[in-house]
Amino acid sequence: MCGICGVVRGDGGVPDRARLKAASDLIRHRGPDDEGSLVDGPAGLAMRRLKVIDLRTGHQPLSYADGGLWIVFNGEIYNYRELRAGLEARGHRFKTKSDTETILALYQEKGARCVEDLRGMFAFAVWDKARRRLFLARDRIGKKPLVYAERPGGTLLFASELRCLFALDPALPRETDPVSVDMFLSLQYIPSPKTVYRAVRKLPPGHTLVWENGKTTIKRYWDLPLGAPPVTTDVEEAKRLLRDKLTEATRLRMISDVPLGAFLSGGVDSSIIVALMSRLSSRPVKTFSIGFEEQAFSETRFARLVAERYKTDHTEFVVKPEMADVLPKLAWHYGEPYADASALPTYYVSRETRRFVTVALNGDGGDENFAGYVRYFAMKAARLADALPGPALAALKSGAELLPEWNAPYGTLWRAKRFLRSAVFSDLPGRHLKMIGYFHEDEKPGLYAPEFAAALGARIGSARDYMARAFDAAAGEDDVNRMLYVDFKTYLPECLMTKVDIATMACSLEGRSPLLDHEFVELAFRMPGSWKLKGLRGHKWIFKEAFKDLLPGEILNRGKMGFGIPLGAWFRGPLKSYWEEHCLSREALERGWFAEAGLRRYWDEHQGGRRDHGYRLWALLMLELWHRCADAPAEPSAC
Repeated sequence: MCGICGVVRGDGGVPDRARLKAASDLIRHRGPDDEGSLVDGPAGLAMRRLKVIDLRTGHQPLSYADGGLWIVFNGEIYNYRELRAGLEARGHRFKTKSDTETILALYQEKGARCVEDLRGMFAFAVWDKARRRLFLARDRIGKKPLVYAERPGGTLLFASELRCLFALDPALPRETDPVSVDMFLSLQYIPSPKTVYRAVRKLPPGHTLVWENGKTTIKRYWDLPLGAPPVTTDVEEAKRLLRDKLTEATRLRMISDVPLGAFLSGGVDSSIIVALMSRLSSRPVKTFSIGFEEQAFSETRFARLVAERYKTDHTEFVVKPEMADVLPKLAWHYGEPYADASALPTYYVSRETRRFVTVALNGDGGDENFAGYVRYFAMKAARLADALPGPALAALKSGAELLPEWNAPYGTLWRAKRFLRSAVFSDLPGRHLKMIGYFHEDEKPGLYAPEFAAALGARIGSARDYMARAFDAAAGEDDVNRMLYVDFKTYLPECLMTKVDIATMACSLEGRSPLLDHEFVELAFRMPGSWKLKGLRGHKWIFKEAFKDLLPGEILNRGKMGFGIPLGAWFRGPLKSYWEEHCLSREALERGWFAEAGLRRYWDEHQGGRRDHGYRLWALLMLELWHRCADAPAEPSAC
């Protein structure tokens, strides 16, 4: 696991070694064990390495073919041993035992198609000296990040994190994109290919970028198997296939030359991963859980049930709202506005876990594979509203407004109001966005200051267009699989994978996700949605059936809880003055992005108990902290 960065100059000039060094120093947290750089003609590559595989000979940048190919690589290739055996049989010779060198040998054989053989998480850059070509690639699911910027004269910059690009080229414009900010407030994240900066882009998951002669070409190399026939029509065979494939995916992710453990939340997904790890390991698995003093948000007692059953070496941590020193660090590490509040406990559990291990497996992807979120049930139930006449829909909408909006996100009335508000939308993208969104389009006009609203113009609906494209792409799938496809193309890579990558790597911890093995993902997607969401209550039905013998009934039968935090209470208590001092400060208001009256409306409604705006207030706070912390030269303690 590493952090990478680099530049290739379109004018043929030599990259600045000092700037390469400065850029790689900014991502030392991603790789505290080793560093390296290369300047070769117009190309400059640099990296920071966290040693996990091949501790002795895996130094990067790594060369192949007598120095004709060079690579910097972030990630893990889990099938590299099998790939290497085939390459050796075809005459390739290796000087290291690393998965990194395997990529170069594949590139020599297949060029850009080398990514098709890779099973893992990755973002890498190959400098092809003979062709004067730079090849960038990002993994299918989007576990590893890769950002880039095209500069005048055909120069290309790339990096694992945004701030590296500005170190590589201090003249790179920092102008913010109002559309990206608007999408952030809707979604809690900024989706690919956008970033908060107009001049910078993210390479989307499952895509490659080729730079040659000052020109870039971006291509998609992977998608979910839309329109593919069912993998089987037999439930028992489906259960066997799921069990075999996930066991294999877990085994592959337990390959490590450093200490390894697992996050254990107490939910179905992480519990199944720990159960499989325990069966595959001759030693007790090290497991790590995090909870809250507020019991409504804590799952630690469920995690203990699994830990006791499998006799794991279990450690628990508790998150308290004494976090003023942590929030600026989070804002700095994410590098652009990011508002999934579960980043906070993810950072805490990563920080504490790193004291014991270097690699941690997790249960990410179970909900997106098998319809585990409450919103899948809600979207299915909302279909019933499609048959209602106009007056009935109007009555439904009026009734929704009468319900109190409190105790987000687990309050029954809060969820009911959110559901009813979304059900009145006739189009799926609008319904989905109303269900998952933070700030909805009908609430934004009073929030923005006039000058920001003018800069945004008619593009205020960009989040809805973004969702519509994802829904349209999967129009031929059944309703459940269509929603799963949307999450695989939006929320999973852009929010969940971003959260986990940044939070873990900020602590120099490698996270691995067996449930996001692309072969397992493809297998699950080719099963009917009715097996995943059975009726209106059977979330993850086929998945639970496949593994029900491994878990206590209390785990299998409990409802989805999620990784929420008690923001509503915190903003009326320990974080109250912190929010006011930042978001209602002169410094914040004078930026001209928000109307003071709009901000105070949300604040006063929350403090007065009329509505629970905890998650919206969090988004506004993280946006303000990004403004203050983004340009800090190192991880800040306060902003």
